[in-house]
Order: sequence, then structure tokens, then C-alpha cells
Amino acid sequence: MCGIVGYIGNKDCVSFLIEGLQRVEYRGYDSAGFIVMEEDSMKTHMKKSVGKIIDLKKKLKNSDKGNIGIAHTRWATHGEPSIANSHPHVSNNKKIHLVHNGIIENYISLQKKLESKGYTFYSETDTEILVNLIESYYTDDIELATKKALHDVKGTYGIGVIHIDEPDKLIVARLGSPLLIGIGENENYFASDTSSVVAKTDDVVYLDDKEIGIIYKDRVIHKNLEDEILEKNVEKIDIEVQEIEKDGYDHFMLKEIFQQPRTLIDTMRGRILLDEGTTNLGGLKQHPEVYDALINAEKIYIIACGTSWHSALIGEYMIEEYAKISVEVEYASEFRYRDPIITDKTVVIAISQSGETADTLAALKEAKRKGAYTIGLCNVVGSTISKVTDAGVYLHAGPEIGVASTKAFTSQVMALALITVDIARHKNMSFREGYKIVKEMKLLPTLIDSILDNAPAIKDVSLKFKDAKNFLYLGRGFNFPVALEGALKLKEISYIHAEGYPAAEMKHGPIALIDKDMPVVFIAIKDAIYEKVITNMKEVKARNGVIITIASYGDEEIEKLSDYVIKIPDTTNLLMPILTVIPLQLISYYIATARGLDVDMPRNLAKSVTVE
Repeated sequence: MCGIVGYIGNKDCVSFLIEGLQRVEYRGYDSAGFIVMEEDSMKTHMKKSVGKIIDLKKKLKNSDKGNIGIAHTRWATHGEPSIANSHPHVSNNKKIHLVHNGIIENYISLQKKLESKGYTFYSETDTEILVNLIESYYTDDIELATKKALHDVKGTYGIGVIHIDEPDKLIVARLGSPLLIGIGENENYFASDTSSVVAKTDDVVYLDDKEIGIIYKDRVIHKNLEDEILEKNVEKIDIEVQEIEKDGYDHFMLKEIFQQPRTLIDTMRGRILLDEGTTNLGGLKQHPEVYDALINAEKIYIIACGTSWHSALIGEYMIEEYAKISVEVEYASEFRYRDPIITDKTVVIAISQSGETADTLAALKEAKRKGAYTIGLCNVVGSTISKVTDAGVYLHAGPEIGVASTKAFTSQVMALALITVDIARHKNMSFREGYKIVKEMKLLPTLIDSILDNAPAIKDVSLKFKDAKNFLYLGRGFNFPVALEGALKLKEISYIHAEGYPAAEMKHGPIALIDKDMPVVFIAIKDAIYEKVITNMKEVKARNGVIITIASYGDEEIEKLSDYVIKIPDTTNLLMPILTVIPLQLISYYIATARGLDVDMPRNLAKSVTVE
């Protein structure tokens, strides 16, 4: 959540800060602000706004200039969205300014300590406490004062700090909240997301936990909180500016839906061994001890949140059916607060698009503490989860800007399928079966293209339900989690109440809701339990429910039971969720846009949830 951007150099940085904030709007926010300082005069200019960055831009004056600056988008945690609560925050003496992502857990005790020293607070935020804590330690060195303050802090932070008496430097530090430094020529940057700096540089240094950076125009000094000098590697950003542009699409979400044929190719690239009927995951095989633990595991936990939890459920079906290993899928937010049974035969797989999800990261650390081998499935290179896990699989889906995940979900499912085939081929899966599956994998992008070619027809169906109050999504087997995901997508971006259920569970409660005003989406592809789903459809039809069906090409019987049918091609059961979810993504998108909503930045949601 939130976004941080900073600059130090010889140029006016206001436009860079604003553009940098706009690049991370997808993370979710409800207010924004910046402060810039002119090094020669030490004059500062600060602007804050509740609402969108466009509202912040309206407040700009020609005099708002500076060659040093920090900026922030805030997602409210401590205190409502307001000018007082928005960042940057300033110390009581008006000399220290700070932007902060994260949560200061011991803010109450720190506030009492500072109040006893005469400090006054004007906001409801934990961040204002931190900036004044730094002031309380300041003598003549902002670096030293920041380090002393951070020793007192419990919680998470990614911070940027400036002091008007030391206009030649910026201070940054992180613990549990992503932060990177961009390297330029006689100018340097920092940000919480690579997208904020990619237009300026492709050379970055990722900060690790309990590290601090002292950023000057012409150099950066890296230290830990114990004041030890660190040698850090400069890494290349692996994305291009055009990847974070809309490229002619009305919304990032629509672009990302249509990117899925390509992103799946990228997820599979170099990982399919067709001649051997298996898969090859270098991120796992490079760690033989972890790889062997996975192949020989007696129990696998998959931990995730939101959309990633739905892909994890599909992974459970895959691994148990094909690799014959017991799998348990856990909400990461619950996993860490109970006492899961972990042995030396247990492997924990963490799934997170951003690689920064706070609940998943905390659950992962608990699993490691208990001695489990850990594997990460992440989309963002250099993310915290990718560094904390013992081994991992990158999705290579490219930047996902839309808050409602689409292409990352299908790439997660593909990554889980690749893992499943790899394990299963070490066990009892024959070459013939493995060959059939990996061959079908290579065909998937073409099959998705055929579904996307039908987007206008899917749009026509969707628009008929833009005023619906409720939706029910039903599926069985591998497609039950897809029903959950379809319902979540609709909720996230259209604000229509929607629920996903196993189709057979409809009789155990939800059937009471069905009437002529209740659209019911069935996933009824021709598989082993097709006839069971047909029975469930008849039960809905008998109660005047309106049925939208995702069905297989050539299925004529389904027309008699459905009010609307969206046909898709067939593939093996293992991979079918990747196809069945595409129409559901489009339905959500078209309904939400018809309702006039901002599908890329739905209310109250954030792309990267970095707080509990």
C-alpha cells in the first residue's frame, strides 16, 4: 500500500515526484503530498491533498520548485483521510520532514514518552510520532538521529527523511516495507516501487531490512542500523516504461486481461521439456535440498491471501490429484496465529503477486521458525518474499497495475501446474500423461486468444447485468476456486455483492436466495462431473434463476438450460481453470465500466497490502 518517491540532484524535481506518485496510484491511496527544498536557500514548499493526485496537481504554483524532495500517497490506517493525516509529516521544530509506509506498533508508548518531553501532535498518525522521535535525538546529524529513533521502533517502515539544515542529503531506511534507490548521473532517487523510477534509470539498489541509505547527488552510502558500511549490488530493472503504460487500452485491467496469452508464454519459457514429458524449474533445482524436500514432502502448506489464495486452492487440487501429496491451503493471516503441524517432511509454498504482502510474509517467517522448507511464487523480482524463501519460482507476468489481479492469477496457476507436473513425473505420472499435459500447456495461449476474440459477445451478455444487486458463482472440482475468483473480481471492481460456492453446496443455503433477480454463473465444462453440474443448473432453473454458463465448444445441451452461454475451448482438467477464468474477468470488467467505476483503482483497495 502507499507509495514513496524521492529525489536529490540539480534539477527541479516537482514534476518527477508527481509522475512518480502517479506511477504507484495502483497501490491504492486516499491522499497525497510532497515537500521540495531549494538547496541554496533552504526554502521549502509543501503541498497536500485528500483524494487523487490530480487534486494535488491543482494546488501547484509556479513557485513550487526544489532540487530535493520527498512525496507520498497514503492509504489510511491511523486516522481518516485528511490534510492533517497525509504525508509528509513535519517535526515540532519544522525542520525534519518524513514520509513513511508501514505501521509503528509501539506508537502509543512512544507518543507518551515524547509528550512528557513537551512534544505536541497535530494528527492521528503513527508517522508524526516517528518524525518527532527523530527530532528528539537530533543534535547536528540527521543520519545518526534517524538510526537512534529506529532502534526504538517496533513495527514496519519504509521511510524517507530530509532536514532543512542538511540540504545535501536524503535519508532512507526500511524494515518490512519495500524501498529501493535509483542511481542516476549527478542525481539519485528512491521509491517504494520500480515503476516510479524506471523512466529515469534502470540501475537500482534494493534495501534489505534494517538497512539505511544516505543519498547525496553524486553518491550513496549504505549502512545497517549498527553503523556498519555495507557493499550493495546495483541491479538492473527488468521492465520497460511501455509496460506500465495503457498502450491504447481504456484501462490497465483490460490491457492485462488481453496480455494473458503472452504472459503465460513468459511464465512457461524455458520450463517445458516436451521431449521428456515434464517441466524444469531452475529456481527450485538450483537449491537441491529444497527441491528434494518438495519431491519427497509428506505435507505441503500453501499460504496466500485474496486472489493468490484462490490460485492456491487450484494448486491443492492439482498436487493432490497428480502428485499424491497432502496439501492444505491456509489464509496467511490465520496461519501465523495458530499452531500448524510442521515436520521435517513439510514444505510451505507462499504465493504473492507483489512479494510484499505483509500477512504472507509474517506467515512465511513463522513457517521458517518452525523449520519448514519454504518456496515463494512471486511476480516481482527482488521482492521481500523472494529473498526470504529458501527457493522460488518467478511468474514473469510483467508489471500488473490494475488492483484486481488478472494476469498474475493465471500465471500463478500455470506456475503451480509446472510444479505439479515436475513432482508427479518423479512419482507415478507416466511419460505419456506428462507429455499430454505439457503439450496442452504450449497450446494455452492460442486457446486464450480464441476466448478474447469473443470479447464483444461477452460484453453484450455482461451489460445486461450492470444493475444487478447480487451474483452467485458456482463450479465444481478444479473450477470451484474459479467460481470464488469470479465472485471476488466482481465484488472488487463493480461493488456488486457476489458469492462463489461449490455447485453442490447451493442446496445447503444459497438456494434460498435464487429468484428471477439473481444471476447465477455456472462453470459447466464437459468433465467427469459435468452431469452433476447439469443437475444443479436444473435446480436453479426450477426457481426462476437467470443462468449464465461458461461451457465447452460444441455443447448444445447446455443451451436448453441457460439464458446466456459463453463457449470456451477444452483442455486437460489440470489447466482448465486458466481458460474458465478469462470470461469471468471480462464479465467483471464490462459490468464495472458500464457502472461508470474506476476499475483500475477500486475504492478502499490496495494492490500491495503491506500492513496487517
